[in-house]
Amino acid sequence: MEVSLKQKTSQQERNTNLTISSFYFIFFFGLGTFTPLLSVYLKGMGLSGTQIGTIMSVTPVVMIIAQPMWGMITDYTQKPRVVLTFTLLMASMIVIIYSTISTVFVLIIMAGMLSFFQSAIVPISDSVTISYVQRVKGNYGSLRLWGAVGFAIAVLFAGRLSEIFSLSVIFYTLSVSLLLTAIVAWRMPNERSSVQVDLIKGVKTLFKLPRFVLFLVTTFMIFGPISANNVYFGIFITDIGGTLTGVGIAFLLGAGSEAPFMKVAGNWIQRLGVIHILILAGLISGLRWVFYFFEPSLTLVYATTIAQGFSVGLFIPAALQYVREVSPNNVRATAISLYAAIGNGLGSWFCTYVGGIILDQFGVLTIYMFFSILTGIGILILICVSRLDKRKSLSTYTN
Repeated sequence: MEVSLKQKTSQQERNTNLTISSFYFIFFFGLGTFTPLLSVYLKGMGLSGTQIGTIMSVTPVVMIIAQPMWGMITDYTQKPRVVLTFTLLMASMIVIIYSTISTVFVLIIMAGMLSFFQSAIVPISDSVTISYVQRVKGNYGSLRLWGAVGFAIAVLFAGRLSEIFSLSVIFYTLSVSLLLTAIVAWRMPNERSSVQVDLIKGVKTLFKLPRFVLFLVTTFMIFGPISANNVYFGIFITDIGGTLTGVGIAFLLGAGSEAPFMKVAGNWIQRLGVIHILILAGLISGLRWVFYFFEPSLTLVYATTIAQGFSVGLFIPAALQYVREVSPNNVRATAISLYAAIGNGLGSWFCTYVGGIILDQFGVLTIYMFFSILTGIGILILICVSRLDKRKSLSTYTN
C-alpha cells in the first residue's frame, strides 16, 4: 500500500513537471516568434526610429507599474492559476487586435494593453513554480530551462515563416501560443506565494546601503543595453544585409548560448568572486557593442553572438547572488524586485527610447556606440562597488 502511494505521488509529480515545462516552452516560444521581429515589423510599416522606440519602450514602463498590482491581486484572491489563465486569454485577444492597427497613437495604447496583461505571466508562473519545487524538493532550473529552449527554437521558426508569408504572422503565432499556454496554465499547481513584500519599508532600508544603490545604477547601465538590444538587433541584422531568417539565426545562437553559461556560472562565481564575474560579463557585453558599431560582416556577427550567452548567462546569476548578499534578510525580496525594476524596467525603457531617437538621427550603428558608453560607465561603477566591498570586509575583519 505504501509503495503504491509513493508510485502515485511520483507519477503526479512527473505529470506536474511536464505541465510546468510545457507552460514555459509554449509561452516563451510565442515570445520568441514575436519580440525579436516586432521592431522590424514596425519599421516595415514606415515608422520612424523615435516612433519605434516609443512603442517598444512602453512595455518596461507598464511592467514596473502592473507587476506589483497583479501580485496584490494574486495575494488577495489566492488563486494564481485563475489570474494566470485570465491574463493569458486577455493577452491572446489583444495581440490579434494589435495586428490590425496602423496608427502610432493606437499602437502605443495596444502595446501598453498587451504589456499590462503580459506583465503578470512570468512573475505569477515563476512564483507558482518556485513554491511547487520547494514543496516537493524539485529543481526550478530544470523546469524553467524549457522556456529558453522554446524561445531559441521560435526565433528561427518565426524568421522563416515571416519570409514565406508576411511579418504580420508574428501576431498570430503569439496569439495561438498564448491561448495554448492558457489551457496548460489551468492544469498548473494552485500554489500560494509565501513571500510578502513591504515595498515602502524595504526601499527605505535598501536606499541607506551605498553598495546596493551603486549596484542599481550599474544594473541600469549594463543590463539596460542588453534588454534594449532585443529591440534593435533585428533592425541591425537587416540593415547590414541579413534576411528575416538571418535575424532568427542570430537570436537562436544568442539565446541558445545563454543556458551553458548559466550552468557554469555558480562554479565561476565561487572561483573568481561575484564582482569579478559581473565586471567580466559587463566587459564582454561592452566589447560586443563596440564591435557592432564598426559594422562587421554577417558571418562575424553570427560568430560573436556567443557573447550574449557569456554576458547574460553570467551577469544574471551573479547579479542575483550579489543582491542577495548585500541586502538584509528581511528586505531581500524587495531588493530583488528593485533590481528587476531598474534593470529590466527603467534601464530597458531608457535605452529603448533613446535608441529610437539615435536611430532617426544617426542610424542603428550609433545605437551600439551609445550602448558601449553606458556599459563602460557601469563597469567603472562596478569597480567602485568592488572597492567598497573590500573596505567593508577589511573593516569587519579589523573589528
